[in-house]
Amino acid sequence: MLSLTATNARRDFFTLVKSVTEQDKVFHIQHKMGTAVLMSEDFYENLIETLELLSSPELKKSLERSLKQVEKGETFSMEEILGS
Repeated sequence: MLSLTATNARRDFFTLVKSVTEQDKVFHIQHKMGTAVLMSEDFYENLIETLELLSSPELKKSLERSLKQVEKGETFSMEEILGS
């Protein structure tokens, strides 16, 4: 995450917006009244969706179980599942 002051963010606002929308950059903007984060809408939506998914106890258990299976080598390759 790149950090900059609110003054610099204001000066370079359109460049920053272009960077977050085209390059998926995230900016941490510091001001004496607090801090803010500038990110693309897509990045934000993906972040919210991830938080919602991870807040599901059932999904969390399933993910933990899957990670243990990967560690134990109890998985199949895409070729094994779908064939050549």
